[in-house]
Amino acid sequence: MYIAMNRFRIAAGREEDFERVWRERESLLDTVPGFLEFHLLRGATKDGVTPFVSHSRWESEAAFVAWTQSEAFAKAHRSGGTPPGVVMGPPQFEGFTSVKL
Repeated sequence: MYIAMNRFRIAAGREEDFERVWRERESLLDTVPGFLEFHLLRGATKDGVTPFVSHSRWESEAAFVAWTQSEAFAKAHRSGGTPPGVVMGPPQFEGFTSVKL
């Protein structure tokens, strides 16, 4: 299993704008081989910033990488731009491979 996460810093008071973009976008994830589930997580506001994390679970890292190189990925990221002043800097990506214990 592979987990892909992007961390976003959202300007306090603009959380609803950010959530609306995610709610209304055409993600196409349900059509992608190897995709298991997606969650958007919201943290506590501190110092004028609300952290959000997009969290997707995949069968494998290879399935995730294949999605990032697909037309579905390009299409999902082509539209649904976030209004100016909502996101404070670029997202920070983190990828994790599940450890079998």
